[in-house]
Amino acid sequence: MSEQGARMNDTAMTAALPISAEHAAFAGHFPGMPVLPGAVLIDAALRTIAAGRRLDLTRWRVTVKFLEVVRPGDALTLEHATGAGSGIRFSIMSPHGTVASGTLSAWSPAPQDTDGA
Repeated sequence: MSEQGARMNDTAMTAALPISAEHAAFAGHFPGMPVLPGAVLIDAALRTIAAGRRLDLTRWRVTVKFLEVVRPGDALTLEHATGAGSGIRFSIMSPHGTVASGTLSAWSPAPQDTDGA
């Protein structure tokens, strides 16, 4: 995904988050009342953040709260900003309000015990 149409203000960025109304995930989730699965939504957001910030997010932890459903045709906007620490805050909005919000934080594994104990 690209940051097409993105605006940057120091550490904050805003971009359209296009998800086609024809996306395959809508077909099976849920027939007759389609909503976008949260995993698809967050995947699109993370790809957009990674591209816009030129980051490899494979070593980052995501925490997210889903607030509203996304239906086919909803126009989505992604806002993301770096915080005081090393984290990135993000929100996904539709014309109906905030759909999801969360944080990305750099993840590092627990240090290995090097003394053999």
